[in-house]
Amino acid sequence: MKKPWMADITLLLIALVWGTTFLIVQQAIASLPPNTFNAVRFTVAALFLLVIFLIRSRHQLAAFRGPIVRAGIILGFWLCLGYALQTVGLLYTTPSKAGFITGLSVVLVPLFSFLLLRDRIKPVAVIGVILAAAGLYLLTQNQTFSFNLGDALVFGCAICFAMQIVFTGKYAPRFAALPLAIVQLGTVAVMSWLYSFFFEDWSRAFDPAILFIPEVATGLIVTSIFATALAFLAQTALQKQTSSTRVALIFALEPVFAALTSYVFIHEVLSGRQLIGCLMIFTGMILAELPIGQWLAQARSRKGKAKEGRESA
Repeated sequence: MKKPWMADITLLLIALVWGTTFLIVQQAIASLPPNTFNAVRFTVAALFLLVIFLIRSRHQLAAFRGPIVRAGIILGFWLCLGYALQTVGLLYTTPSKAGFITGLSVVLVPLFSFLLLRDRIKPVAVIGVILAAAGLYLLTQNQTFSFNLGDALVFGCAICFAMQIVFTGKYAPRFAALPLAIVQLGTVAVMSWLYSFFFEDWSRAFDPAILFIPEVATGLIVTSIFATALAFLAQTALQKQTSSTRVALIFALEPVFAALTSYVFIHEVLSGRQLIGCLMIFTGMILAELPIGQWLAQARSRKGKAKEGRESA
């Protein structure tokens, strides 16, 4: 099997894991407060990556200097806020809806890149935003508009994730990936613990009777090791073997996996109108990532070369 296909299959498995976490987290936070859950999750993930760093690159501890720490804290701030809103939002909305609303972050990235970094925005991305916004309306309303508290919180999560992606694009080329990730995940852990200490019953994180509840234990293992630490390492290593467009399209399947998981395990069924909304969001996500302009330019270039070839003949 060629390496690009192996990379694509592995990235598809990552999207599958991320899609299943919506249901897994919702079940876990029924026993462990949302931000306390995040605090444990990201502490384990950060320590896991730190151990890997110490084993592989102990002599490079100087990498944790001022600039990379500042960048990691900025990324961690947006990541923490995003996960906090998403996790609390799952108390009030369904995993399927949360998956597709979170997916809006892909559509919002071009807008925020334009506003914050002055990156050129593609016309097709604007169409994707409009389509996804219409899909969001259909997904979150039935007979009357019912954009509930959970939907609103998860939409805030999508905004934060989009900001994190934009700033990652700014900082990632400047710094080594693993140290930056460790600082980022460590920031999420510290911020989550602080919130938990002041606003939640943080002591539940140290209660074996709660930690060994199957849903909680499974949730922490899957999200901290597989969905955070290992997923990051795999994405960083394998994205070099495939194109950014293919990665974006593979990860766009995350909300689809979230919906399938909810259907299989808790029999969550979306209405016809909601399914249309999901399809519109999914299409908007793809339009926001496809390099259609680049493809058209290449097509025109090939057409021009073919014309020159015929004329010279």
